[in-house]
Amino acid sequence: MIWQWYLDPALLAGLAGVTALYLVAIGPRRDRFPGATPVGLWRVAAFLAGIATAALALVSPLHVLGERFLLSAHMVQHLLLTLAMPPLLLLGTPDWLLRPLLRLPIVPQVAGFLTSPVVAFLVFNGTFALWHAPALYDLALRVEWMHALMHQSFALTALLSWWPVLSPLPELPRLSKPAQVLYLFLQSLPPTIIGALITFATIVLYPTYATAPRLFGLSPLDDQQLAGLIMWVPGALVYLVALSIVFIAWLEGEETGRHPAPGAQP
Repeated sequence: MIWQWYLDPALLAGLAGVTALYLVAIGPRRDRFPGATPVGLWRVAAFLAGIATAALALVSPLHVLGERFLLSAHMVQHLLLTLAMPPLLLLGTPDWLLRPLLRLPIVPQVAGFLTSPVVAFLVFNGTFALWHAPALYDLALRVEWMHALMHQSFALTALLSWWPVLSPLPELPRLSKPAQVLYLFLQSLPPTIIGALITFATIVLYPTYATAPRLFGLSPLDDQQLAGLIMWVPGALVYLVALSIVFIAWLEGEETGRHPAPGAQP
């Protein structure tokens, strides 16, 4: 039972449906989208990697392992849904694929509000912190629809949180490079704080894991400390790596601006 796959029909249909719609839209139906251009292989690979990451988190044995046995496995699942899947999906989505949505009533106003840096930061981190409150987290482990809602809210708000850095739409623009550096640094703080609180807790915070069958010789408190470290270190490190990439691109842009190519207009 430990290595059981979670083959929920609705979940599988959703992942397959999104994948099929994407491939059809960028392929045989691309001419239906104004201004559509061919999508590069790297974009397609990024989007499919995002779908594969979602499947790894929600379909593979990692889901059952995290739901029934180990908080540390559950934490890996959450990081996949918030730090790996969203940036891959955004990188893989061309602007022309989303632009028709901006023609719908009130969508530009709502999207502009939700993807603004302050709102995106607060909505994602508030949602993430709230679900990790012991009472709500443990309730979600015992109520299936709440568990699904938790994962859906993580994924959707994480997409918002990455938007100011990886927006595919000029109409909902990315931050400037210096602002991205600051934004990503601030994003690294909540997982550090929450992860540290979980790591240094001296009692088991989530009763479900206190009574779960033990695996790999981990006691409930050992498992909890490992989960906190997973959120703390990799959770913050992803943002710091992204920050470093943006910072280097910013410096290279500044250098190019100071030393234009021969023949370029001043």
